[in-house]
Amino acid sequence: MSTTVSGSVTARSDAGNLDLALLVARILLVVIFPISAYYKIIGWPGIVGMLAQQGAPLPMLGGYIAIAVEILGALLVVIGLWTRWAALVLILYVAGTSIIAHRFWEFAPPAQFGQMMQFFKNLCMIGGLLLVAVIGPGRYAVQARP
Repeated sequence: MSTTVSGSVTARSDAGNLDLALLVARILLVVIFPISAYYKIIGWPGIVGMLAQQGAPLPMLGGYIAIAVEILGALLVVIGLWTRWAALVLILYVAGTSIIAHRFWEFAPPAQFGQMMQFFKNLCMIGGLLLVAVIGPGRYAVQARP
């Protein structure tokens, strides 16, 4: 790390710190997706039933798509391959699941709070994924941002 005469860190070191922060942020933003996919796989008949109960169109296909998006989208974001597109796909996925599964406005007060927190947690995830989609993956990626 080089410093200027006044002792401040140069732009080169700042960029390295930003790239490392982007890598850690990418990992933390998507770590929930493969875990969720795993539980969908091991509880397969249940996920299809849950999707049908929630009114999702084509619940069997929806379950397969959910697993694929959660595994492939997360993997692409972490390794930094087609990162911006993968983040956009995950944004659409999270928005869709929020509307299908966390309609807190339809719940009675005891269950409403938990559903509302899940809904707004998903909005926070969308915000983080939006930053990744706009900024890109940083230098530590298969396809580093220019």
